[in-house]
Amino acid sequence: MHGPIRPTSSPEPLPTNRIVYRLILLLTTVMAALPHDLPASPKKRILVVSSYHREYLWSQETHRGVSAALLELGYLDHPDQVTTYTRTDTVESSQAVVQKVWMNTKNKSDPSELAVTTRRILEQAQQFQPDLLLLGDDNAVRHIGSHYLDTPVPVVFWGINIWPLKYGLLDSLEKPGHNVTGVYQPGYMQDGLELLTRLVPGIQTLAILSDDSETSLAKVKDLHRKAEQGALPVRIVGTVVTNHESEWKKGALALASQADAIFLANHHTIKDAEGLPVDPLALGAWYLRHIRKPDIGDAKQFVQEGVLCTADDSGYRQGYEAVRIAHRILAQGADPAHMPPVAPPRGARIVNRERAHMLGIAPEILTSPWIDEIIEQAEAFQHHPESP
Repeated sequence: MHGPIRPTSSPEPLPTNRIVYRLILLLTTVMAALPHDLPASPKKRILVVSSYHREYLWSQETHRGVSAALLELGYLDHPDQVTTYTRTDTVESSQAVVQKVWMNTKNKSDPSELAVTTRRILEQAQQFQPDLLLLGDDNAVRHIGSHYLDTPVPVVFWGINIWPLKYGLLDSLEKPGHNVTGVYQPGYMQDGLELLTRLVPGIQTLAILSDDSETSLAKVKDLHRKAEQGALPVRIVGTVVTNHESEWKKGALALASQADAIFLANHHTIKDAEGLPVDPLALGAWYLRHIRKPDIGDAKQFVQEGVLCTADDSGYRQGYEAVRIAHRILAQGADPAHMPPVAPPRGARIVNRERAHMLGIAPEILTSPWIDEIIEQAEAFQHHPESP
């Protein structure tokens, strides 16, 4: 007799821990077969070149705009990295390495000094090997940007005064044609002068007081051009442009006797009799005490120093928009050759309360809706309360 027929049995299922073990073994085998030199996604290397120096109020405003955009667009991971970048001029995040260098052209503006500075920064750039250059203001664009024209490194500028084609790095506003584009300052002097004449009705004549710098000359020429075209609500009756302290002060006193109001352009490349840079806030304190005429600047920094008012050609917006353009290039593959330079909208209409009080402007005027921001004190007086 045959014994009972037994059903064919299935293999017993593997315990869960044995399944996991075999999966790990398989994964390890596959990983071992892969090449070991696959690079991680490279961090973007961004070199920022500022024409000026850390203490310059305009540079502080543009830095705030650059930092805000870097954080917003993910090149920095958290606000602490903004603090690090501000303090040390360099920061590394999960996505980028950002380094900043200063040209200090407000204090070192002679051709020989500019040549040394340019050579130093080009050497630093060669060592850093940037994926993109951010160039702040005219001197960086003129002296550094020209060396990178038509190279593989994209260049984005901010702060070119008035006319972005003037250094020959762009073919036209509509079609830049090269590896360079950016943000420029159109100047909002018509808006500023409208604000000035509201604060002090009856102003008919304007004088221009300026240092002799790349930045200032663009503003002075633009004002004269607008005046010739009849685009200003005032007549220009005098202009002083000099880098000599004694001539600048003498010219300021003479202009105050000729005009109803003063346009104070940059005064940051003035030198004393020994050829040493003059502290611009000390010069500003002297000016505020000796020139009792309504005055205007073209950016917030001048009202911070103590000038009466401005329609701000915002440094914050200049830096912020430059990084937004850089992001389109780095993250989205946009071609600078086909990216027209832009001018951000006008910033706030700003008035300095301490200067308004000095000039006898009624306090109630400062509550007017056509004033966007009040700065309470003159920073020049805070730094130099006893300036003669």
